[in-house]
Amino acid sequence: MSIRHGLLALLERGPRYGSQLRTEFESRTGSTWPLNVGQVYTTLNRLERDGLVAQDGEDDAGHALYSITDDGRDELRSWFETPVDRNSPPRDELAIKLAMAVGAPGVDIRAVIQSQRSHTLKAMQDYTRLKAQALADVPTDRDEVAWLLVVEQLIFQAEAEARWLDHCESRLVRLAAAAATEPSYGSGTGAGPAPGSGPVTGPAAGRGGSRTGRSRLPR
Repeated sequence: MSIRHGLLALLERGPRYGSQLRTEFESRTGSTWPLNVGQVYTTLNRLERDGLVAQDGEDDAGHALYSITDDGRDELRSWFETPVDRNSPPRDELAIKLAMAVGAPGVDIRAVIQSQRSHTLKAMQDYTRLKAQALADVPTDRDEVAWLLVVEQLIFQAEAEARWLDHCESRLVRLAAAAATEPSYGSGTGAGPAPGSGPVTGPAAGRGGSRTGRSRLPR
């Protein structure tokens, strides 16, 4: 999330002070990503250092006002015009958790998946109720429309996560079934599979068994 560019977008509407920016940011995003005043002023200081904003006097109550500069407008315009980079996605705690749970001793990964699915579906229901409330009155204010876009993104994200969890569970079932039907190796009754001959259950599964650490995301 770019707080830096979010503040620039708000400042393009006119001079603002710190707590005012925080309130407007949270109003625009429905408090999905709450900010504290210290975080706002730290970001403003960095923007000022980089020449993207400048202090612009005070309001009647003595609050220090900030305005966007021409360089700030250029930076903002570039942000709006440039796609969000998906080649270096942010770390996802759930994906990391499941990747670590595969093969971890004493961990019932299917129970982990089922617990997460219940939580995700509940969140999706909560977001859907918020959307229904937002649509009860046709949104006309720009902040209402912005919040509607945010909550709809949360719904789509939860739906995708639920489908992915279903896929993870199905893959684990298939891998378990394949492992159960593998022939034994070596001589003698009860000989287990040769070391390294079991199914690939980590991130390399289904990718030809490659275990290199190189990123496979498109460049």
